[in-house]
Amino acid sequence: MTIRQRRYPKEEIARRGQQLYESGIRQQIEVGNEGKIVAIDIETGAFEVAENVVPATNRLFEQYPDAQPWVIRIGYRAVDHFGARSLKQNQ
Repeated sequence: MTIRQRRYPKEEIARRGQQLYESGIRQQIEVGNEGKIVAIDIETGAFEVAENVVPATNRLFEQYPDAQPWVIRIGYRAVDHFGARSLKQNQ
């Protein structure tokens, strides 16, 4: 079993992941995938789309065993939420 460790602070992972998503990945995957999860390797820019976090990150790790993944729900501000408030992005 592989033990994976984060090589960057959480803030750096989030900054890089968001930048990669906004700079090109979003335009490639947004249409028809709203609500799905995208896992992005912040080092290579590779990504995988799936219905849930685990399948998306597992597929990313299959291709890039040392990936540093960041995940986001397509069309939403966060992956998960608690409470009744919507996390859907304002258009």
